[in-house]
Amino acid sequence: MSDYILEMQQITKEFPGVKALDNVNFQVRRGEIHCLIGENGAGKSTLMKVLSGVYPYGSYTGNIVYNGKVQQFKSIADSEGEGIAIIYQELALVPELSIYENIFFGHEIMKGRTIDWNETIVRAKESLEKVRLHVDPSMKVKNLGVGNQQLVEIAKALSKNVKLLILDEPTASLNEDDSENLLKLIKELKEQGVTCIMISHRLKEIIEIADTITVLRDGSTVCSMDAHKEKVTEADIIRHMVGREIEDIYPKRKKREFGETCLEIKNWTVEDPVKGKEILHDININVKKGEIVGIQGLMGAGRTEFAMSLFGNPTGYKITAGEVFLEGKKVSFKRPKDAIKKGIAYVSEDRKGNGLVLIQDIKYNISIANLEELQEGISLNENEEINIANSFKNSINIKAPSIMQKVVNLSGGNQQKVQLAKWMFVKPKVLILDEPTRGIDVGAKYEIYTLMNKLVEEGMSIIMISSELPEVLGMSDRLYVMSAGKIAGELTAEEADENKVMAMAVRS
Repeated sequence: MSDYILEMQQITKEFPGVKALDNVNFQVRRGEIHCLIGENGAGKSTLMKVLSGVYPYGSYTGNIVYNGKVQQFKSIADSEGEGIAIIYQELALVPELSIYENIFFGHEIMKGRTIDWNETIVRAKESLEKVRLHVDPSMKVKNLGVGNQQLVEIAKALSKNVKLLILDEPTASLNEDDSENLLKLIKELKEQGVTCIMISHRLKEIIEIADTITVLRDGSTVCSMDAHKEKVTEADIIRHMVGREIEDIYPKRKKREFGETCLEIKNWTVEDPVKGKEILHDININVKKGEIVGIQGLMGAGRTEFAMSLFGNPTGYKITAGEVFLEGKKVSFKRPKDAIKKGIAYVSEDRKGNGLVLIQDIKYNISIANLEELQEGISLNENEEINIANSFKNSINIKAPSIMQKVVNLSGGNQQKVQLAKWMFVKPKVLILDEPTRGIDVGAKYEIYTLMNKLVEEGMSIIMISSELPEVLGMSDRLYVMSAGKIAGELTAEEADENKVMAMAVRS
């Protein structure tokens, strides 16, 4: 039997106007953890969709050799029948169904013409045991945290007797503890004989877990590195990914004095009426003109809740106390439109769910938040809309054939750039960035960090919320640490280090 469980030979896949994969060769050894990396748009997810049958045989050229046989997968069901399972970054679970219903959704255990629920529950418990998730299988999925939902997805794959497990950005939305737990599980699955392909932008995780690392760039295979034969560093990976050296992941700005206080929040206290409890208590922060202020904290600390309640409160929280001062004047926002008019913009952590209209094009998404700027009487100046969209496409390097490209077809990094362009067009005084680089590659991160520096040098103020502690430390001029809905501490860039931040973050 071949050492390779999978060989993808000269795979080429084209979309209208774009060659997504160009003669890609990709080999995976039996029983290894193989990390597939590259910049957003490099072709990683497309290659895995070819493998899993999302893009069926006939829609690409080249061969898939799996377990020594040339395969012609025409659907996901075909690849799953051969023991291949793929788990996407956006989990495919049904929130209102129970855990055991989700695990066997689509491949139910039948007894005659009816579902054998007793056997389903027994088998679900066995699958949950394999992923070390000790919960009641009758619990609804919506009541689980994101980390545990990820484990349910893996349990679902294991219930199908998976031999090759593909994980697409499995830790992108997880906190550090859940990420570490998932990486341990992947190592355990390897010991049990499951081969894993993992797509990730977190370079430290890749170095920790990978047996082999394959790099794609612009739809082509750049190299494969055997981590057991050679020491692989972050610098090596970055050089292969982007085709150049990135000496400093966090580009520095010239040291200078900041302006007057642009935004000040006093005694901000918020209650969640659905949960019936206070989620933010007596928050006091300020941001100066031209300053990047980071907000750090563990999952559940209240960072996004704070941003949303400030940005016109679209989620309907009950603001029980607090005042907002913008450039020294007291302001209040009953809805996001009020916040936008006064000069506050919010880049959502969920770009696909809340930040963008995926079925619309780049032009539409850039202009949608500031249509008044384009209004001429009762119509829009479409020529000006096109000019503005093209200007942003060029200035922040949105990689797409044209501004008429639908956003759903862009890579994660380019989708994030479109979301940033949308709010830059509003010309805000304060820009709130919630997880601005989640799920994007190191090259796109560098571009976004450079853009952030440019914006504050031009006088904008930025609040950056991030779960990545190195990112907060690398980009912030000053930072606040949140814990259990409160401000646990404030540090300047010079004072801050990982130990101090984490000590504050775990305060209750």
